Amino acid sequence: MARSENDTWDLATSVGVTATMVAAARAAASRQPDPIINDPYAAPLVCAAGVDFFARLARGDLEYSDLGSAWIADFFAVRARYFDQFFPDATAAGIRQAVIVGSGLDSRVYRLAWPAGVVVYEIDQPAVLEFKSSTLAEIGARPSVELRTVGTDLRQDWPIALRQAGFDSSMPSAWMLEGLMIGYLPGDAQNRMLDDITALSAPGSRLIADHLPRGARSIGTLMGAVAETWRQHGLDADFSGLTYTHERNDAEDYLQTHGWATSSRELSDLLQAADVPVGDMDTSPNGQGAIRYLLAARTAP
Repeated sequence: MARSENDTWDLATSVGVTATMVAAARAAASRQPDPIINDPYAAPLVCAAGVDFFARLARGDLEYSDLGSAWIADFFAVRARYFDQFFPDATAAGIRQAVIVGSGLDSRVYRLAWPAGVVVYEIDQPAVLEFKSSTLAEIGARPSVELRTVGTDLRQDWPIALRQAGFDSSMPSAWMLEGLMIGYLPGDAQNRMLDDITALSAPGSRLIADHLPRGARSIGTLMGAVAETWRQHGLDADFSGLTYTHERNDAEDYLQTHGWATSSRELSDLLQAADVPVGDMDTSPNGQGAIRYLLAARTAP
């Protein structure tokens, strides 16, 4: 089903199912011999989300290699590994407030080591945040850092809710936008989000994100082809309709013109750094390689 401006979802429907898909891939990657990531919370979250297909993948009852998409686990593992290092680097530099935007089933507040005095804000749909916290509490998991959840829609006026939760825009902050700017927001909403983040970011703030450059192939198109095979194994989801087709600015160029210094990586860089073979991944701009990975530092007030 095509996206609309004010649509809603949970973790078993619409764009919410992509968070469940990614967590299932992290669970599968964590089971591998010599894993490059370890996310012990991914499988419990996926199994509780109510999508049997992804629950089977998370538990190991079904393998991605059985589906002709063995690249999925490695792709999301190298992405998670790259993003995992961001917060340790930011807090080592003295940053003491972090924001995970569109946090979904991200478990970094539970599985990373955080210094004392850090506050992490997670922004997502209220039902998603409540599901995650209650599911992990049931298995005895507790955040390893002070966590403040901000239940709101990123297409709405979320900065007010963030400030009400205690966010201090006079202090440097660390922003994580993982899996968000690859078509899951309308073009104008993506620009507003980056404008809002810029307005909230004191000099010295940092940001990490993956994004599709302007004119790149839709990720929805790529995942739609994968979902056709998955449907034969019981998945009832149309990934091709989950991304917006609106034209958008290139996020890296946009940040550079709004007071951020940036550096960029490609999928091949992440694979090489993790010593993971390309396998059946398409690192060209026509495949998984279309996505770019950027780091940014706020330089201008």
